[in-house]
Amino acid sequence: MTPRPDTADDTLRSYKLRRGRTGATRLQALAEHRARFAVPDGDGPLDLSALFGTTAPVVLEIGFGTGGTTLAMAAADPGTCVLAADVHTPGVAALVAGLHEQDLGNVRVLEGDGRLLLRERIAPGSLAGVRVYFPDPWPKARHHKRRLLDAAFAALVADRLAPGGLLHCATDWEPYAQQVAAVLDAEPGLVLQEVRHERPPWRPLTRFEARGLARGHVVTDLLARRPGTPAQPRSPDPLAGR
Repeated sequence: MTPRPDTADDTLRSYKLRRGRTGATRLQALAEHRARFAVPDGDGPLDLSALFGTTAPVVLEIGFGTGGTTLAMAAADPGTCVLAADVHTPGVAALVAGLHEQDLGNVRVLEGDGRLLLRERIAPGSLAGVRVYFPDPWPKARHHKRRLLDAAFAALVADRLAPGGLLHCATDWEPYAQQVAAVLDAEPGLVLQEVRHERPPWRPLTRFEARGLARGHVVTDLLARRPGTPAQPRSPDPLAGR
């Protein structure tokens, strides 16, 4: 079994299950095409090369919503493979439908908790990146313990990233952004390289982001990297080589 550097309480969810309807077309797409794009069941670390049929770098995205950003980034960068995890069936169905429609082969989808996937099924040092875009901010003080981006999660990410691997977070909740910056700055396995309030060009505008901007929220992108030189070429990004 993969080592468990984090000590998160598994009884505390970092998400809340939302009720939502899944249209008949997407349900059909999910039924017909889930097997092609699904992360297989099992215990222990995934064989990422076998899963994708390539030794290309792999990025994990936790919480992809309706999948629009995942689709756009996967299509724009076919040389990077994406593990995409979300707990909400309508979003999973939408992403699977989009992957089928665009015939994208570089994405695999998990309907489940991305943190558990990272902890239980990803080998240390195996990811080129982790993306967490607009996780639930749990704004009430009594709920802060449910936030995904805490010290235990940062330590887990640092362990699972390959040398040079990048953690990219985004949130429209300023107090959460401040907490995340402090957490990443304190994690010895990561170097916080940039905190920016202008959306980076490689990250598409998300639906949740647009909603936050309409409400006057300030969006913050935080980028932290595991020190070291990548063992293999990775897809270029604006912070490569820093």
